[in-house]
Amino acid sequence: MAEAAARLEAMRTSFPAMPHNIEAEQALLGAIFINNDALYRVSDFLKSDHFFEPLHRAIFDVMARLIEANKIASPITVKSFLPADLDIGGLSLSQYLARLAAEATTVINAADYGRTIHDLAIRRELINIADDIRDAAFNSAVDSEPREQIEHAEQRLYEVAETGRFGSGFETFDAALTQAIDKAALAYQCDGSLSGLPTGLKDLDAKMGGLQPSDLIIIAGRPGMGKTSLATNIAYNVARAYEPSDVTAGSPQARAGGIVAFFSLEMSSEQLATRVIAEQSEISSSSIRRGEISEGDFDALLQRRQQIRRIPLFIDQTGALTVGQVAARARRFKRQRGLDLIVVDYIQLMQGTTQRAAQNRVQEVTEITTGLKALAKELNVRIVALSQLSRNVENREEKRPQLSDLRESGSIEQDADVVLFVFREEYYLKNREPMAGTDAHFKWQADLEGSRGKAEIIIGKQRHGPTGTVNLSFQGEFTRFADLVEASRVP
Repeated sequence: MAEAAARLEAMRTSFPAMPHNIEAEQALLGAIFINNDALYRVSDFLKSDHFFEPLHRAIFDVMARLIEANKIASPITVKSFLPADLDIGGLSLSQYLARLAAEATTVINAADYGRTIHDLAIRRELINIADDIRDAAFNSAVDSEPREQIEHAEQRLYEVAETGRFGSGFETFDAALTQAIDKAALAYQCDGSLSGLPTGLKDLDAKMGGLQPSDLIIIAGRPGMGKTSLATNIAYNVARAYEPSDVTAGSPQARAGGIVAFFSLEMSSEQLATRVIAEQSEISSSSIRRGEISEGDFDALLQRRQQIRRIPLFIDQTGALTVGQVAARARRFKRQRGLDLIVVDYIQLMQGTTQRAAQNRVQEVTEITTGLKALAKELNVRIVALSQLSRNVENREEKRPQLSDLRESGSIEQDADVVLFVFREEYYLKNREPMAGTDAHFKWQADLEGSRGKAEIIIGKQRHGPTGTVNLSFQGEFTRFADLVEASRVP
């Protein structure tokens, strides 16, 4: 085998000395010839493209297809699918395949050989990326922005980082049970109330048990209902409650609250900050924007700023992000700072990654929601994503939204673990005032007064809990949701 490897090396003298290990490739192929089950030890992470030697890529590809078809992969069956006239350092194809099988001694190290081949392929890809970055920097066009080159390089690097992740594969039921008991213990330690991250809204938490790790939570509603306000309130409440604890398993685990990354594709970071400071200082956000505040109000704003300026709430105001870019930035953020909650405002402003998806909006939204759910599982964080509803709501008498109103794709309903609809009857009643002095007008006034300052959070779907409606108060001038104080609760 060493002699054959030397011949292959001699044939590659004109190529740059890229990282590779011909012997490891030969050993793995030989191990699969001896026992086809060895393929399953590496198939989770190893592909034919990871082999350095083109002939070995072809051999591995044929082997994989034969074994997947429940056929035997042996030197005799494999040679039928490869060019018979190959000259491999003086050996024919049949001779070379026979030597691969003859000189393989064990299948025990097959996984180690596969990881060696995989790691070397990643290193070669990093070298190629570095060369491309260098060439692009030297030969960039006049109208090329350096920022675009940086983003492109970053995206390619994170794509490589993802291909370097080995799948966890199957785990025992005992391990899954341990995780379930740990979550139950956490809820028990919280007096049986919450097993997830508190939203800061007690009635909503009581219905949902908090925001659960790896969940995709959709907040949907028509324009003007307060979707962004609710998401901002939750993000702030989580960040405000953050208490760091000891570093465990290589990443900081929050003792309370969490670190929040807010992807604001619609509003600027300054607009979001204005909403938060208005809510916390109880000064109208519109008055802040127009400068219609007193000196005392301005002092209150400065004082409140000092109290909340250090909370771990981070805003990315880049518009038209793809789901791949969101994923790459979230991964980097979690490695650098830790991460517990991601907020995306909103899905319809995101873009698909593939060109095929971009040609069909339904496929594009499907790719986005599937990618967000996969990201939540991968990083073990909660993702709150906002979504618009279709105009069908406006064309019917009953304005309360339902799952069929989710805009553009059924995948939103399918991929989401929780779907929350924001509904404020006051918004619609204001636009339906009957003629003054009529019985209908008196009824309208009574209905308007009864709905003033109230909002409904309709839980249309909850994978791990009940559906239903949670009543909250809504203060529009402060863009704030809060627990509703019912008459039965007043001391």
